[in-house]
Amino acid sequence: MSRSAAPLPALVTVIVPGRDVAEFAAEALDSLRAQTLPAWCAILVDDGSVDATADVFADAAASDPRFTLIRHAEPRGLGGARNAGLDRVATPFVGFLDADDVMTPTALERLVAAITESGSDLAVGAYVRLRAGAGGVYAAGEVQPWVRAATDPARRGTTLSAHPEVSGNVVAWSKLSRVELWRAHGVRFPEGRLYEDQIVAQRLYTHARAIDVLPDVVVHWRERADGSSITQRKDTLPVLTDYLEALRGGIAVLDAADQHAAARARLRLILEMDTPPLVRIAAGETGHADAAYRRAVGAFVRDLVARADHEGVALDPQTADLRSAAALW
Repeated sequence: MSRSAAPLPALVTVIVPGRDVAEFAAEALDSLRAQTLPAWCAILVDDGSVDATADVFADAAASDPRFTLIRHAEPRGLGGARNAGLDRVATPFVGFLDADDVMTPTALERLVAAITESGSDLAVGAYVRLRAGAGGVYAAGEVQPWVRAATDPARRGTTLSAHPEVSGNVVAWSKLSRVELWRAHGVRFPEGRLYEDQIVAQRLYTHARAIDVLPDVVVHWRERADGSSITQRKDTLPVLTDYLEALRGGIAVLDAADQHAAARARLRLILEMDTPPLVRIAAGETGHADAAYRRAVGAFVRDLVARADHEGVALDPQTADLRSAAALW
């Protein structure tokens, strides 16, 4: 779009934070330009990049009035970058796209149509991983079972109480929400910590009057080939500490809102999906042998298993291995 073209009034703002992702940022922005819904704008937040990310963002803002650029001289982290974008939103709806991911072409159209027709506060779509294969070419995978449980089949105007499994969809960029949902309840991303999506997602779910879920894949979530994605660094103690704090914090939000079914669903999913890889790391199956790491994983698993037993949460029999490992740590 040239500067002389008159853009349509935007319905949705997409906040795109990025730090040192120049290799992927152009593809992310191209996926916005390819949206079948034209009534969008985007706030690009360069969070103190030292590579060419700022240049990619600046070129987009200079050539297309739908893009606005915010630059942080010093990194504030993903939470701070997203909050900076939230402060500038002037549309009814807001969504997110990390600058190393890809939005599917009909994502905004489907999400906006759902939330507009239903009057819900929040619309949640499915997502898949984008992994590098032979030759370093990235390809999208299949919708994973926990994502499918949260978003399939389609529901309109549901609630967290009626559909507690939606609590398993904890990422910011698979959702579209009314800006008023954030502002009325003071929802902000935590700053200075990792996995900031977890608590925010549960706050949105507990405050939303109604929720739409869509089985449509709205984002391809990139798992970087060089292993630099945060989700690929859980074998380090600082990252683990933030991760476990976020998992606990998300359950605490559900508890505080008396969303007992959602808390049990979240507890089961964490024990069956999130903790087994951590136990394998702590057991040294990937070369890890840090005693502090083992103790942190052991304490976390023991706490969650004890609660699951107390509340009668039915777990996959394979979680028996978790109990055995955690008892030793």
